[in-house]
Amino acid sequence: MAGAKARAVAATVDAPDGVLVIGSDQVATFDGLQIGKPGTHDRALAQLVSMQGREVEFHSALCLYDSRTGEAQSEDVVTRVRFRTLPEAELDAYLRAETPYDVAGSAKSEGLGIALLDAIDSNDPTALVGLPLIALTRMLRAAGYPLFAAPGARA
Repeated sequence: MAGAKARAVAATVDAPDGVLVIGSDQVATFDGLQIGKPGTHDRALAQLVSMQGREVEFHSALCLYDSRTGEAQSEDVVTRVRFRTLPEAELDAYLRAETPYDVAGSAKSEGLGIALLDAIDSNDPTALVGLPLIALTRMLRAAGYPLFAAPGARA
């Protein structure tokens, strides 16, 4: 999916020198099944209750597409998250405070949702918020992108 997104965006850009396009997408799996964005308070609460004390895997797909060469670098960064066991009233209060109905897993780790988590295991902790920056910088370097060039300087 991330690769298809990157290629689709690259096709809309008129850049004679080519472009690097980043595509990213994330899905969560629980008990071997994909869990989506809850959309409503009730569905989010049901998700959080079912995941208490359990592990959820977040798969952050990343693609860097180079329109100059047609090459695409892709990676699936897996983050394993263990949820705490909390009273339902606390889960309800969290949902009312942060309304994370548009994120898979019903918890925003970059905000109050971190309090719902007992552990996070990943080789790229930035992946949990949707864009694996460690993997991305590795890809940019491989594509020859100058990460530390002075503004206006050419590599």
